[in-house]
Amino acid sequence: MSSNTARPRPALIHDEFASAARASQTPRAPAVLERAARKGLVERLRGIQWGAVTLRDALGVERFGAKRAGEPAVELVVRDPRLYLDLAAKGSVGAGGAYIDGAWSCDDLVGLVRILVRNREVLNSMEQGVARLGGAALRWWHARRDNTRDGSRANIAAHYDLGNEFYKLFLDRSLMYSCAIFDAPEQTLEDAQRGRLELICRKLELQPTDHLLEIGTGWGAMALHAAREYGCRVTTTTISKEQRDLAVERVRAAGLEGRVNVVMQDYRDLQGRYDKLVSIEMIEAVGERWFDAYFAKCSTLLAPHGLMLLQAITIRDHFYAQALQGVDFIQRYVFPGSCIPSTAAMLERVARLTDMTLFHLEDIGPHYVRTLAEWRRRFFANLEQVKAQGFSDEFVRLWEFYLCYCEGGFAERSIGVSQLLFQKPLARRAPLVGVL
Repeated sequence: MSSNTARPRPALIHDEFASAARASQTPRAPAVLERAARKGLVERLRGIQWGAVTLRDALGVERFGAKRAGEPAVELVVRDPRLYLDLAAKGSVGAGGAYIDGAWSCDDLVGLVRILVRNREVLNSMEQGVARLGGAALRWWHARRDNTRDGSRANIAAHYDLGNEFYKLFLDRSLMYSCAIFDAPEQTLEDAQRGRLELICRKLELQPTDHLLEIGTGWGAMALHAAREYGCRVTTTTISKEQRDLAVERVRAAGLEGRVNVVMQDYRDLQGRYDKLVSIEMIEAVGERWFDAYFAKCSTLLAPHGLMLLQAITIRDHFYAQALQGVDFIQRYVFPGSCIPSTAAMLERVARLTDMTLFHLEDIGPHYVRTLAEWRRRFFANLEQVKAQGFSDEFVRLWEFYLCYCEGGFAERSIGVSQLLFQKPLARRAPLVGVL
């Protein structure tokens, strides 16, 4: 494990692998302050109108909402009532942290996230009261993870430098860590990722004479596909040492050193002029403060006839301003310094700062539900290997919560992912009609 990554503290592990151990644990009765915080949570949960939640702890059972066909029904078991204080003090981020530490469990985390997203007023109420103070502290912490050049390297290392061998345990063989596109129920993740790369290349109308710039290498799958299948030159950049080393190794193994150049450089420092540009789910790591610099730089790097394909996770436009005022579980525990943009926020910057225009937009968000479910299945199928790499039980629970949190958000369309194709003034790409 990278020295940049703090060793997680011990905690409980996934229910599937520890149900017997958890069943033997006796929930602790809440103390006075915990009882008061519990009462506040119970009052909020009474507002649930869609879905059903059962809460079990040492004081008994509480039920909220109603079981109806097509709606999730979940059960929460609270073994350490400090959950109630964590939630009262830090809102939903506090609840997530308590889950990581094993204070509570749920038989369907994805369903719980869906219920809270649908019952938005209930979710928002958890960020009120004392939780506002905790939210202020989280915003101060998040602001210190600003994506300056040094800050970006540290933030990226905190996630991607967990080790290449770790990511190999749950990603497909191409090592694509972004939304696949499934054309059929029986399609494998590998085929779905390969088809998605092919779609990107066709949208860009890649030619052997093109020089393609990729901002955000990942482990090199996009660069390898473009060079191998379309014969173009590719310059691809990352600021993760772990990713760069493996990408270089894969390029060498494919015999594509003459066509693919992997550089370790911040996007702000890139120079040159390119025919095409692609950036796949990298903008989320840019940070809201740097969105202007990102789009301005992309436009500068593109030739007057150029095309840019951006695949971006997005938040609903009418939630974007609210999201900027808070810090969520992903920002606190998974991707420090990150910010999910809205479509409107991106288009406003493109219009204000560049001479690019939007040529085509496609929302592929529903495909992320299955992509995330497949990653989670693979993660827990290889749980023993995860632990053999030195990752703690608390780390396992963090990743369980992370994957379920995202899957639930995409299932309820509170977050999405889009492919946006931008064109420079002299681009003359043929219209995209129907399925490519």
